Amino acid sequence: MEKQAHADMGGAKKPSPAKQEKSQGFKDSKKGKKDKGDGGPKKAEITVVIHEEQALKIIKNSKLVTTYDLARQTGTKISAANAFLRKSEKNGIVKKVSGYSGHYIYQAVSS
Repeated sequence: MEKQAHADMGGAKKPSPAKQEKSQGFKDSKKGKKDKGDGGPKKAEITVVIHEEQALKIIKNSKLVTTYDLARQTGTKISAANAFLRKSEKNGIVKKVSGYSGHYIYQAVSS
């Protein structure tokens, strides 16, 4: 019975060699980095402004257009395409044909 009592009273469990290696590698990688702005891959720049002529050409050549379609074809963010379509709707260039909950389908207004 005394053997069991000694086994339960031990200290912290010794980590496996794999865990030791991982924790040492993690500490070493932290020490080398002091400045966040140095090196590393740079993020791709994303165009925020839509070229109105290009967007209008896409809208006029399409029967229907969605925000996603316009963003993909112009290479801009969806938020920029959405803002452009809303502005165009107010100016009478496009009209909402269908859609719901922010996922609208627009159509060019024939002149």
